[in-house]
This record gives sequence, structure tokens and C-alpha cells, in this order.
Amino acid sequence: MSNNETPIRFGIIGCAEIARKISRAINLSPNSTLYALASRSIEKAHNFAIQNNLFSDSLKIYGNYSEILDDPFVDAVYMPLPTTFHLHWAILAAEKKKHLLLEKPTALNVEELDKILDVCDKNGVQFMDASMWYHHPRTVKMKEMILDSKLFGQVKAIHSSSSYAPGLEFLENNIRVKPDLDALGALGDAGWYCIGAILWAMNQTLPTTVTALPNVARNSAGVILTCSASLYWEKEETVATFYCSFIAHETMDLRVYGSNGTCYLYDFILPFGEDSASFNFTSGAKFVDLHIGWNVKPQVVEVTSQLPQEGYMIQEFASLVKAIKFSRSKPESKWPHTSRITQLVLDAVNKSIDTGFQPVHM
Repeated sequence: MSNNETPIRFGIIGCAEIARKISRAINLSPNSTLYALASRSIEKAHNFAIQNNLFSDSLKIYGNYSEILDDPFVDAVYMPLPTTFHLHWAILAAEKKKHLLLEKPTALNVEELDKILDVCDKNGVQFMDASMWYHHPRTVKMKEMILDSKLFGQVKAIHSSSSYAPGLEFLENNIRVKPDLDALGALGDAGWYCIGAILWAMNQTLPTTVTALPNVARNSAGVILTCSASLYWEKEETVATFYCSFIAHETMDLRVYGSNGTCYLYDFILPFGEDSASFNFTSGAKFVDLHIGWNVKPQVVEVTSQLPQEGYMIQEFASLVKAIKFSRSKPESKWPHTSRITQLVLDAVNKSIDTGFQPVHM
């Protein structure tokens, strides 16, 4: 088998619920294969493989995380561990020269993330966080249209939301509401998407100021269940807001407002379907005479998809790993940079909350 045909061998560290989706994506992607699976016990790893139809003659099952990192045939690892454990295990993975696909939020703060990224850089390891929506062809099409100055103009305002209400069992027992496991709560889980979408629309430019809004709700352990914030870019005169929550109805909205156009979608994190995804785009809209209507209606832009978005993510990540492994390419810096500025803004929102909703200057 030539290097071009050799699949990247993935190991999964931790049998979280999201790992079911990613294991499927690894097997759907044409340039990757699921090679190994590790959990805290061999029984849990075996059960995960059985429940998700992953067993094969070549699949390695490990009863602890260290063993999978010691396996010389594992090229890359997907790590869906609780955020508190990221620093320790991500650094160990990078030191073993395993390319790292890390679940979001990437770390409890940017200081921790910088330690992870530093070890990745020193060991020539590709880093990417597992925000799937960046990799959907719809996202590429939206950026193409937003960047068209005649069609869209300058970005003037952005709003994003990510909310869901999973119920009492989640609010009492899920790791996302446990301060010793995922202390960032809704801000880290749902807010990561919102902040990432805003920065994506602003071409990964940090805002001038970040200000949390006083609608924060916490559980009895102090973990954030709901919050929102505003971001402001002084030079561009652009403002953005977001809302994230574990106690509100399902939303995944993204709205980008330009000086000559608007872009709306309601499912930016998880498309309504796998085969295609759409967004509404309007350019040059005006009120008609007497203000009794509009001169144009929103255009529904439909983008077809050959893979689910997580499949595209795995395919892109595996392509980068393959280039490093076989062509001596350097890791792509775009993805660690994207994660780092998202973490910086998330930290600023947290700081603003802790200081009584004071603006944080970036």
C-alpha cells in the first residue's frame, strides 16, 4: 500500500457519548481507520466496542489510557475526556508524538492550553479541537459569500446562540455540571461554539473588549448554567453578542449582519440533516415604495454534503497528519490559533462575570 493509500490510525481515549459519533466518522472518512480504543477499564472499552459495532480483528482494546499512548502504531488520538483531565493527558499524548484531536473546551483556561500547544509544537504534533461545524462545506460557502465585499459589505454585527434543556438528570449528574470535571459549564460546552462562530465571522480577530451580561445562572456547585456576553471591535466598529444555556430550548443560531447583506442559519452547530445544509442570505435589500414590502426575499443557499461534518473534520485532520508523517510537512498553525483565541475570549467572559460584569480589555 502506498503512502497515499495508507490510512491514519486513530486511537480514542475515553468512551464518552460523543466518542460514538467520532468513531463512526473515523470509519466513514476515506483516509483514516479506528485502530485502538482505551477506557479506564477493559470491560468498559469492550462494552463500548460491542454497543457501537466497532469490533474487528485489527481493533486494539486497552484498559487504561497509557497503553494506547505507548502503542507505536497509533498515529493520532481523539480525546473526549472531561476538561479537567485535558492538560495531563494531552501533554502525555503530544510527548508520545500522537497527533491530537481534542474535545472542546480545550482547557480550563488559556494558561493550560498554552502548555498543551507548546508541547505539541515542540514534538511536531498536529493540534485541532473537535468543533465539527468549521469543516462542513456549508461553512466554506458562507465564508465565501460573507467575504464578498460587493455582496455582503463589512461585517457590522453578529449574534450566536447555543442552548438546550436536557432535563433534571443532566443538571444533577452530567460531567458538564460538575466543578471537578468540567468547571466551565454551559460557557465551556455551549459557549465555545458561540464564541468560535463570532470569531470565525471576524476572521479570527480578537475583540477590543468583552463584557459579560448580568443574566448568569449557576447551579448549587457554582457551575454556569446560563450566560451571555457582548464583544466589541473598536477599529471595525463591530459588535457581537451570544447566549448559551443548559436551561433553555434548543437553539443553534448564527446571524451575521453586513453593511450590504445578512446571513442567517438556525443549525450552525449541528445541521438538520447529514446530506445537505442550508442558510438564508440576503444582499441589497431595500423597502419598496410606501414601505409595504421588500425588493428582494432571502435566498436559501443549499449545500450538499458527501460526509457528515464530523467525517469532514476527521478527513481534514488525517490529511494534515499524513502530510506530516509522509511528506515532512509542518503542523498547520490555523487550528491551534483558532482554539487559542476562542479560549482567550472564553476566559475574558469568565473574568467579566467574576468582576461584576466589568469590561475586559483584550
